[in-house]
Amino acid sequence: MTLEPFVCRSCGQKNVQPVLSLGRTPLANALLTAKQLKDPEETFPLEVVFCPACALVQITETVPPEKLFRDYFYFSSFSDTALESAKECAGQLMKRMKLGKQSKVVEIASNDGYLLRNYVERGIPVLGIEPARNIAKVAVEKGVDTISEFFGLDLARRLAAQGDQADVIHANNVVAHVADLHGVVGGMAALLKPDGVAVIENHYVKDLIDQVQFDAIYHEHLCYYSAASFEKLFKPHGLTLVDVERIPMHGGSLRVFFQRTDGPKSLEKEGSERVQRLLKEEKAWGVDQPIFYRGFGSKVEALKQDLLALLGQLKEAKKKIAIYGASAKSTTLLSYYGIGAGILDYVVDRSTIKQGRYTPGTHLPIYAPEKLLETQPDYVLLLTWNFADEILEQQASYRQKGGKFIIPLPQVKVV
Repeated sequence: MTLEPFVCRSCGQKNVQPVLSLGRTPLANALLTAKQLKDPEETFPLEVVFCPACALVQITETVPPEKLFRDYFYFSSFSDTALESAKECAGQLMKRMKLGKQSKVVEIASNDGYLLRNYVERGIPVLGIEPARNIAKVAVEKGVDTISEFFGLDLARRLAAQGDQADVIHANNVVAHVADLHGVVGGMAALLKPDGVAVIENHYVKDLIDQVQFDAIYHEHLCYYSAASFEKLFKPHGLTLVDVERIPMHGGSLRVFFQRTDGPKSLEKEGSERVQRLLKEEKAWGVDQPIFYRGFGSKVEALKQDLLALLGQLKEAKKKIAIYGASAKSTTLLSYYGIGAGILDYVVDRSTIKQGRYTPGTHLPIYAPEKLLETQPDYVLLLTWNFADEILEQQASYRQKGGKFIIPLPQVKVV
């Protein structure tokens, strides 16, 4: 894998180390209409590197955010698991920060209001910041005050000047998405009240590596974090890591809590032991050592061969195979594995906004999940495996009729 000159997005160092090359792939969420199937489809390099100086894992390509996020197809409210996790987190923050009607909660990349509505229901003022116009519109219709803008230092200063400083800032799965890391983190610092807290959730890099979750790598996800890399990114902006949790979302995520270094750190007393324990654990497993990330590519290749062998056997036996999940993860896996219409018949997805469109690269039609009962394929390749328990329960009728699911990660298995 050859690398063009690249500097770390967090610390600016040049000595990044290669981790994995996934070739060229289409944009993961760029679902197509029938008319667009005839048009040339853009692809971009997908190369993963690691910075030993600050422990940040990242990709080298930056696709303009306007191309990625202005019209978006991921609605958080279609996942019961995401809704439950958001409710739990909001409830925890209401208690720990003693939030009330005089408080303000801001969410960066607030999607369709799935998290903020928990505060709205308790009469706590909120502001969602969501760059995807189509999704921001849905949030507003649900009663969640939302502006459709990209978050950064300029917007944060403007909001603070008009009295919109935040007791709580949420940023779920967004610090992974931005190229201007310091603009966003600096914006959080500018928007926080002196005693406020910024709560950030992202895929945890250790789970990604240990469980070979390579399908979480796509062009929207520029960075993959540990507690150590979070701390090094936020510290120069006057933000201290005061608490941390590992949570099961998306196959293993990290929830980190930052408060202003120059303000009262109300959560530090309770959380400092958890922070120190996790930082010590990360040091022990080599968070900042290239050796921890070596071998990831060969594990990905082994999984690829296992799945291709299984699918080949099933096709030889004349079995019909569909996909569950027109997700970003599915684009990465199908593109890198080279699996398409020759093996798979169609895709189902619970998101109504995706139904009627076609998958990037593979151009498979997307239907509602009811299609599984209508056609009863022999097997369904579950590419939203991170929501496996939820989906398997929803598809009890299909399974009772003999349908089986293939789960591709962290190892190939049939259930």
